[in-house]
Amino acid sequence: MVHLPNVIKEKARAIRLVVFDVDGVLTDGTLSYSASGEEVKHFNVKDGVGIKLLNVFDIDTAIISAKDSAPLAKRASDLGITNFYPGTKDKWPVLSELMDSLMLDPAEVCYVGDDVIDLKVMTRVGLAISPADGFWMVRDRADLVTEAAGGKGVAREVADIVLGSRMPLEEAYIKAMLPEFESLNDTKDKK
Repeated sequence: MVHLPNVIKEKARAIRLVVFDVDGVLTDGTLSYSASGEEVKHFNVKDGVGIKLLNVFDIDTAIISAKDSAPLAKRASDLGITNFYPGTKDKWPVLSELMDSLMLDPAEVCYVGDDVIDLKVMTRVGLAISPADGFWMVRDRADLVTEAAGGKGVAREVADIVLGSRMPLEEAYIKAMLPEFESLNDTKDKK
């Protein structure tokens, strides 16, 4: 992992909720359609490991996306993300309500976004992150720009930053090596 400035490490250490946009963050932003017109999304498996690790270490995760699709709902379900808000055009009121329900201050929230729709949220949270290929205005206002481009491991990099601010990453990844890791989040919130 890249060496981060102390101010970013301190912000990352305070994080208790990581919120992801989808198109351009968890995907590369490409829109694909099947022959029957169904939307197809491509997600990076490395991001899934990062999101699951955050949850294993009691860091909540959420998806707030302007778009809604069956592939997105399936991915959120597969990762055990219960804070799932698709079709959200104005993201701040939704995030504000989520912070209230989780009793979090803005300083305890990390938001990962890539386009102008995300700026209203990014300027109000403790740690704002843009993918390497985020829109220039977003990159300029972000606290941190990832090395990864959207859909190419952004969530994994964010997880490494947040978890690495708390412990050696080797310690965190021990959990991912356990045989039961793949099913940890599948049953987490279904009890």
